[in-house]
Amino acid sequence: MSDKEPANEPYSRPDGVDGTTVEALGELSKALETVHRVRGHLYSAHQLVGGADLTLDRVVELMRKAGHDEVADRVQGELLGRNLLPGRWTFQIMEEFDDGYYAAFQEIERDAREKLAGGRRHIFEAEMKERRRTHGMPGHEATPEE
Repeated sequence: MSDKEPANEPYSRPDGVDGTTVEALGELSKALETVHRVRGHLYSAHQLVGGADLTLDRVVELMRKAGHDEVADRVQGELLGRNLLPGRWTFQIMEEFDDGYYAAFQEIERDAREKLAGGRRHIFEAEMKERRRTHGMPGHEATPEE
């Protein structure tokens, strides 16, 4: 079986692109996918920290109601509204991540695909799918239309 699919397929290997390049682009794509997951985890942390901070309002209220003003004062003064990192709430961390590392990673991955594979995505995975599927078997179709 050939590593190449018909030229009209969006995932086919462009003429002149070698296997090492396809593998390297596949690894770059895999790394970007990992960074997408990191971004999701950062947004989860952003929302969890924000929720915890909002819960502190109730903590302060209950501590005061129970007569624990010293503890309430400490929670209110030292925790409520506190920066997660120096000078930054989580939304600021997210903006820095999105505009810096994340944007650079996406741009470099896209540029590599454009320069080396005509902009095509997931060539490595498409070729692996073609090698691993059982032709003619239900659930192993090459495309939804097949």
